Amino acid sequence: MIDLDDEPALRATDASDMLGSVASLGPDARNAYATGRDATGLPDGHGLHSVVFCGMGGSAIAGDLIREGFRSRLAVPVVVNRSPELPAFAGPDTLVVASSYSGNTAETLSAFAGAVERGCRILAITSGGALGDACEQRGFAWVPVPGGFQPRAALGHLAFAAIGALESAGLIARVGDEVEETGRELDVLATELGPDAGLEDNTAKRTADWIGDRLPVIWGAEGIGSVAAMRWKTQLNENGKVPAFHAAMSELDHNEVVGWVEPYGERFAVVALRHDGEPAELAARFPLSAEIAESAGAEVREIRARGRSALARLLTLISVGDFASCYVGLRRGIDPTPVAAIDRLKAALAGHPS
Repeated sequence: MIDLDDEPALRATDASDMLGSVASLGPDARNAYATGRDATGLPDGHGLHSVVFCGMGGSAIAGDLIREGFRSRLAVPVVVNRSPELPAFAGPDTLVVASSYSGNTAETLSAFAGAVERGCRILAITSGGALGDACEQRGFAWVPVPGGFQPRAALGHLAFAAIGALESAGLIARVGDEVEETGRELDVLATELGPDAGLEDNTAKRTADWIGDRLPVIWGAEGIGSVAAMRWKTQLNENGKVPAFHAAMSELDHNEVVGWVEPYGERFAVVALRHDGEPAELAARFPLSAEIAESAGAEVREIRARGRSALARLLTLISVGDFASCYVGLRRGIDPTPVAAIDRLKAALAGHPS
């Protein structure tokens, strides 16, 4: 077990510097937004009926971020498609955003091919690969993001490149001020939550230490809170190398609460992600639901968002979770970066004909 205040041990275990990647979320977001704003050859946004954001894993959550972060301002529905097949409604009046960090994600390439066949308007966000090549050959717009990251560490690049491009295409109103606010809040968190910040004053370290060897369950209010909860879950899986679960309020009050009975609660640590923009009827449910989980033996802690805009609140909740997930793994002496199980799956699937 590693002491989370032993900075040299943390850095030595974090051999690929995932903590450094996590800390760069603010600068990544600013730079990618500018890149997206400056993109050329973007598809025409006039007359669009829908947006389908295609991706998997860390490339897909950028779509969730846009769908919920701008829900109140998007004039057309945004569907996040984690499938090789497009929904039936996708056609010439649909913008398909193909998001694949590597450019080689099989499901996204399949959806991209379907979009081409149906005559959809197409925008790609990628570092290159087969998707970048296809866009170059066919003349489709794509916003390049820098390579060399784990896809889950490229969220700032993928999401904010898409935000900038969608703004330039006229689908999102100008959000430069919100991007700046988000960047400032993330810069502060990068200092407060880094490996050189002591556990006593470091929310991410304290949360990881409190979770310990229990299974984490992450709650968030439907909307930006539920997106942040899903991101915490996947980051705990990949960086922390632990099973984790997430649920949205108030859906969890219609099923999950029934499962919080003794003796099962003591195996879990519940993290409730809160923000000031929660609808009052959802906010009122959190303490009541926490009481039910605690009565089963679970412990519950809250993490609160920062910022005025939905974008800042969502990204600050994500940032705390990104750091905490790394510390969950590092605490046990595990490098957050390698994803051996995914590598094994890819290798096995490569040997099967499609």
